[in-house]
Amino acid sequence: MKPFFLLLACVLAWASFPARAQEPILIRFSHVVAPDTPKGKAAERFKELAEQATEGRVRVLVHPNSELYQDREELEALQLGAVQMLAPSLSKFSPLGVREFEVFDLPFFFPDKDALHRVTGGPVGRDLLRRLQPKGLIGLAFWDNGFKVMSANRPLRLPADFQGLRMRIQPSRVLDAQMRALGASPMILRFGEVYHALRSGVVDGTENPPSNFYTQSMQDVQSHLTVSRHGYLGYAVVVNRKFWEGLPPGIRSALEEAMREATRYANTIAQEENDRALQAVRASGKTEIHMLSDEERRQWRDALAATTAEMEARIGKDLVEEIRREIGR
Repeated sequence: MKPFFLLLACVLAWASFPARAQEPILIRFSHVVAPDTPKGKAAERFKELAEQATEGRVRVLVHPNSELYQDREELEALQLGAVQMLAPSLSKFSPLGVREFEVFDLPFFFPDKDALHRVTGGPVGRDLLRRLQPKGLIGLAFWDNGFKVMSANRPLRLPADFQGLRMRIQPSRVLDAQMRALGASPMILRFGEVYHALRSGVVDGTENPPSNFYTQSMQDVQSHLTVSRHGYLGYAVVVNRKFWEGLPPGIRSALEEAMREATRYANTIAQEENDRALQAVRASGKTEIHMLSDEERRQWRDALAATTAEMEARIGKDLVEEIRREIGR
């Protein structure tokens, strides 16, 4: 009987091996915004494409709305391998030591989406993503959210209207300087804390693309919104470098193709989502929407011009000049 049981054990072991070998590779994709934002929808699109392209060999779990980690924690979690994929806003790479990403925070720097995409989709964008590798990250793509609006509980039409306001910002020296140039006091807060901070009066106002404003119900706690388009908010999709380089080449190439398609999708829907969100805010009747006149916009530009000049040395003059040449400024 011993040879029989030995043979049976070998057969069972052989039969179970493929099951273990075929266990899917798990990618936890964490982000801090709502599922119905441009980033939230793009993350779900990547999940769908990745699982389809790898025929189920990869499983993507999307965790929205700071379900796993808050702003300041998520990059550390990625570096430690607790999650495999993030799409942080570009401002968040500066505290990691990659100041060059603050170029995207410069006020009134990118004239339009096409100029922006010439940077993010070209050699400059690829070089910026490569600068993340020494931090244990691989940059895969840039995703749009859109150009930002300003909000508060009083009209913000001129720079003088910001005087004395406490304005929430992301951790960026450029954004800090921007708010100070307008006469406001900048306060760094996690995105998930902003609604409650506005409701309780910890801060008076904030800046966001309309989709972030609306999906976080800020219209309930902000009575005025100015369509200023003074700055840009975008994301870089990043993965843990050790995890990415350890993937089988065929899986990695399939995921890269899925990411390219998800990026096209993300950058297509961003403007539509922001337009829809702004319409929904207007329809709510809770927030008065202000459009800047040409003269008002000129005064904003004049007030913020010194911020760009001041921050060039921090970001890198060569980089700023290279982008200016690329976008024709």
